[in-house]
Parts: sequence; structure tokens; C-alpha cells
Amino acid sequence: MPQLSSTPGIGKKSASRIVLELKDKVAKFISADALPGEPLPAEDTLQTDAESALTNLGYRPADVQKAIKHSREKLDDIQNLELIIRESLKQLANN
Repeated sequence: MPQLSSTPGIGKKSASRIVLELKDKVAKFISADALPGEPLPAEDTLQTDAESALTNLGYRPADVQKAIKHSREKLDDIQNLELIIRESLKQLANN
């Protein structure tokens, strides 16, 4: 972050905001299993996208992960983001 805030026109506050907003997007591209330039498996992207959507709605990350896991088991590990989010929202509403 010090490098960002040293850029003309970017202060400490703006640099913090940029880092916060890009944190989730960068996490999609970085994985311990992925080699540089190698795309992440669809399953990891699906999980990350579902987690991001639900945490942006205000749910706690631990609750979100539990709801997604339960939803994917219930949906027989289906690879449809919309269905996973919908089912996870039902799980979160019941808790």
C-alpha cells in the first residue's frame, strides 16, 4: 500500500479503498495450486463468486461458507452459480 499512496493524487485513504475493493478480485487469480498464468478450476471460481456475492450482502464469511457447502451437497454439487446462491440464501435465512 505504501507504493499506491506515493502515487500522485492517491492518498492513504484512497489507497486503502483500492486495496479493499480489489482484494476479492485478486484472490480469484491467486491459488496455491495454480501456476502463474494457469486459470483456476471452475469449481474454485464458482465457490469464490458465491462467497463474494453473499458476503457483499452482509452475511458473515463463516456462515456463508457453511451455507454454500450445505447447498452444494443438497444440489448434488451442481455447477450453477445462481442456484447455489439461491439455495445458500435459503440456508442463511433459516439460521
